[in-house]
Amino acid sequence: MSFGEAIASGFGHYVNFQGRASRSAFWYWVLFVVILSIIAALIDNMIIGMPIIGPIVSLGLLLPGISVSIRRLHDIDRTGWWILIGLVPLVGAILLLVWYCSKGTTGPNTYGPDPLPVA
Repeated sequence: MSFGEAIASGFGHYVNFQGRASRSAFWYWVLFVVILSIIAALIDNMIIGMPIIGPIVSLGLLLPGISVSIRRLHDIDRTGWWILIGLVPLVGAILLLVWYCSKGTTGPNTYGPDPLPVA
């Protein structure tokens, strides 16, 4: 999945917590969020002088980010409720990072068909 396709998928499925998201879709989405957050912070700090754009960007990307994270967990055949493990300091973040980097289940699983094309 390309960078543009991942962004389109993130916004296109922003209220869809069903299905699966590949590693590339998830990590391209994370890259997009980081880039947009840096741009918003630069605009807030250098041009406006107060935090206006950053919070708007954060709110706008919150729901799609949660959705893509849950669909990424579905790809490794875990329920989306595991995202709450991130509330446990340090251990939760490390566990989620390991899972987000893990290869998804090959072929269909409980949450749907494989998001990657069959080679």
